[in-house]
Amino acid sequence: MKYIFLLIILSTMAACSSVQHDTSIAIGEIKTSGTVNFHDSNAIKSILMKQYDEWRKTPYKMGGLSKRGIDCSGFTYLTFRSKLGCKLPRTTKLQAKTGAKVARNNLLTGDLVFFKTGLFVKHVGIYLDESRFLHASTSRGVIISSLKEKYWKNRYWIARRISF
Repeated sequence: MKYIFLLIILSTMAACSSVQHDTSIAIGEIKTSGTVNFHDSNAIKSILMKQYDEWRKTPYKMGGLSKRGIDCSGFTYLTFRSKLGCKLPRTTKLQAKTGAKVARNNLLTGDLVFFKTGLFVKHVGIYLDESRFLHASTSRGVIISSLKEKYWKNRYWIARRISF
């Protein structure tokens, strides 16, 4: 029984932010292709919705970076890289240190939103509009959720705006 409890605790601590990946990107080193106008919220939203259509319901897989399974930071990493021409760090921990801090009431389309979902566990998504955000959910795969949902509202941590 002790070992089962220990396994539960250890598995709870392991989430998308704890997997080690390529962290060679310096936090301040964000590279963009220059092909996307990041000041055009409608254009960014359109790109993000196309990404959602392409990845919708892809299952969650810790450390995953493919349509067979993806984790939350992997989804933000791939979305920013492939659709927005912007290279982010791979982990939630480093993404949470990237860009400028944004007040919750000042969110814009494309901002990263972060949540504390456990003692040492963090989760990340991409803000769309009207309190909605796009993310890879551990239970439902790639989905759109609302910051107003009790679960997310109670776990909201910070938001970051990537300077383009």
